Amino acid sequence: MAEHGNKGQAPVVWLLTDNKPGHRNQLRGLAERLQARAGAHGVWINASDHPVSLIQALLGRAPGIDAPAPDLIIAAGTGTQRLLLACRRLGALTVVLMRPSFPLAWCDLAIIPAHDEPPQRPDILVTRGVLNAVVPQTVPVHDPRGLMLLGGPSRHYRWDDAHVYQQVLTLTEEYPEWHWTVTTSRRTPAELVDRLRALTRPNLQYLHHQQTPPSWLPETLAASRVAWVTPDSVSMVYEAITTGLPTGLFDLAPIQGSRIARGVQGLLTDGMAAPWCTRRVLMATEPGQRPTLWEADRAAQWLLEQYKEHR
Repeated sequence: MAEHGNKGQAPVVWLLTDNKPGHRNQLRGLAERLQARAGAHGVWINASDHPVSLIQALLGRAPGIDAPAPDLIIAAGTGTQRLLLACRRLGALTVVLMRPSFPLAWCDLAIIPAHDEPPQRPDILVTRGVLNAVVPQTVPVHDPRGLMLLGGPSRHYRWDDAHVYQQVLTLTEEYPEWHWTVTTSRRTPAELVDRLRALTRPNLQYLHHQQTPPSWLPETLAASRVAWVTPDSVSMVYEAITTGLPTGLFDLAPIQGSRIARGVQGLLTDGMAAPWCTRRVLMATEPGQRPTLWEADRAAQWLLEQYKEHR
């Protein structure tokens, strides 16, 4: 294998993106921790600006990219995989943030969520959920401020508008002294959005997802004392847990055989999140008393260890 990087210098990291928000969030979370731990210099590269043929990918023929020579090349999203393979002869460690569609031996390292059932290998880091850019709270919030995050129909849970709406009402009624913020997602059915918009409760504020810029969720999580999330919104479940908030899951029936649902059930089993039926216990949890989960930081540490071994 070619030598990677120069001793004593911060690594240059190419971040290959398809610009899908979830994939960018994974890359951003990892890049920020690499920068914090090792001063890494991240270079964002849009895969659509550098189209690669199947032959180029198979032969490892990189397109011309005007950027500093990389030490690490990290890709997230299926649309970035050809470019990653084409760049594998540039002398940098290649890293994929998912279970790829190509054989794992074709890149150097992989960071794969447990729900994708990756093999146990030294070149693979298995994570709980996908990486995110949320940072744990440094100062726990004591003000009674709660956040509700609602998703919508998915392949993993049986969505029920009326049941979700009733759970929103229940929290506002059982905890009237709390100030609640509720937001929806692109998957939330229009009928439920309309009902939430029409809801007038003095302790509830509704925000449509189009009213929330990318920085809104991490900032609002950091300013909250508790979060309730529909379990289909698995990325937001992990973001809430990473913040360190007591995190509850609204009641929705899982679809049998869903690997995502099994992963979420594991969070409940391990006490990382709480089911709807134990909400009184969760709501009484003291701030700062939740188990910690910071997978982006753990992944950055692992990746830097691998980089040091290979260079």
